[in-house]
Amino acid sequence: MSATNELIIGAGPDGQPVGQSWKLANRHGLIAGATGTGKTVTLQHLAESFSDAGIAVFAADIKGDLCGIAAAGNPQGKVAERIASMPWLNYKPQAYPVSIWDVAGKTGHPLRTTLSEMGPLLLANLLELTESQQAALFAAFKVADREGLLLLDLKDLKALLNHFKENPEILGEDRALFTGASAQALLRRLALLEQQGAEDFFGEPALQLEDLLRPEADGRGRIHLLDASKLVHDAPKVYATFLLWLLAELFEQLPERGDADKPILALFFDEAHLLFNGTPKALQDRLEQVVRLIRSKGVGVYFVTQSPGDLPDDVLAQLGLRIQHGLRAFTAKEQKSLRAVADGFRPNPAFDTLKVLTELGIGEALVGTLEEKGTPAVVQRVAVAPPQSRIGPLTDAERADVIRRSPLAGRYDQPIDRESAYEKLTGRADDKMAPTQEKEEKGAGTDFSGMAGEILGSLASQVSKTVVRQAANQIGRQLVRGLMGALLGGSKRR
Repeated sequence: MSATNELIIGAGPDGQPVGQSWKLANRHGLIAGATGTGKTVTLQHLAESFSDAGIAVFAADIKGDLCGIAAAGNPQGKVAERIASMPWLNYKPQAYPVSIWDVAGKTGHPLRTTLSEMGPLLLANLLELTESQQAALFAAFKVADREGLLLLDLKDLKALLNHFKENPEILGEDRALFTGASAQALLRRLALLEQQGAEDFFGEPALQLEDLLRPEADGRGRIHLLDASKLVHDAPKVYATFLLWLLAELFEQLPERGDADKPILALFFDEAHLLFNGTPKALQDRLEQVVRLIRSKGVGVYFVTQSPGDLPDDVLAQLGLRIQHGLRAFTAKEQKSLRAVADGFRPNPAFDTLKVLTELGIGEALVGTLEEKGTPAVVQRVAVAPPQSRIGPLTDAERADVIRRSPLAGRYDQPIDRESAYEKLTGRADDKMAPTQEKEEKGAGTDFSGMAGEILGSLASQVSKTVVRQAANQIGRQLVRGLMGALLGGSKRR
């Protein structure tokens, strides 16, 4: 495709290109439409366009066919006819630089983050906790920070919860928030999460954002695909929580870029309704704030869903580019939703937006772009430009080759289990047990006779346990002081 200062969507009724300035590509966007109307192919074309402009892309591959972007296209039939109708495309079949990720690490590079980086708010959403359970989780994270206990994976959190159950005095003023019942409830939730296969998601090496942003030698942006074909069905909360975490992490780590010529990263969130379904209001408010502010960090967020009504109004109002594929309206409720979609566009006197919505063919869309000053342009009926890569999935052999040739190959493959809360707490328990066992072994070798011997033996054991407990507490306090110094002086990812 020829170099251009615009993100080209496709051709209008006059055959001329319809697009939007790259300077406005960080104003976010929406790709919507009924199943089978061409949303995935539109997403693929946009991802290619961002890559050609040197912009990195992260997208969820929900159906497993978006990965065809890593292979050159072979246009035939109606796709070839569409290309012939757009001579300005300078169409050239080509493969794009792709890295494939998978939370389970089976069909792509393993994708992980740590509990410390995710934080209690997102974790509470993932675990679908009640308010009292959320309070207990927040207390656990707070005390873990104070005690110098690093939370990396699920076994760290389980060990921490059991430690607090057995030693509630450690909680101090937060003891009222953390009851035995709340601890048991949290442990049950964690067990359910493990059954969904989420255990692989937490740990190290964790995803490094710079690996997403690094450009190719030829100047194109690398396209990162999350293979979510299984995840979105088996563990939709894990899928949604990861996307929320990624958005929050980008907002926290990226510097301000101001009014740049183009974004540095485009995020495509398919099945976008999952990000908002059942999300607590506090988290939803935070998400809406991040979407509003992250554009100044050079990030464009593009939501992909069946209907604009799947998104909260406050988020919908922030989306500059709107690509609406065909919708069907058979019931009164659907007809009402259809009118709301039509009203979301700036009217075009050339046609009836509401009528056209139900007439759009596959690969056609109503497109609302932004003018140079950021105001909405009139809606246009557009034939979306076909992608230059393959429309359809990779074979297993092709996928394996893409993973093998990725510059990230081997970097995330082997999990790292460094010292964290589980190891520290296990070590403390062992330290307490060892002296006691030694005393008991010595006691077993002594020949006490009669009742007097048993009484003396019991008394000796109690004295021994008291001494050991006092010594262990003193060692523990010294250990905490040392770790607190390192924690307060260290970075987030240590």
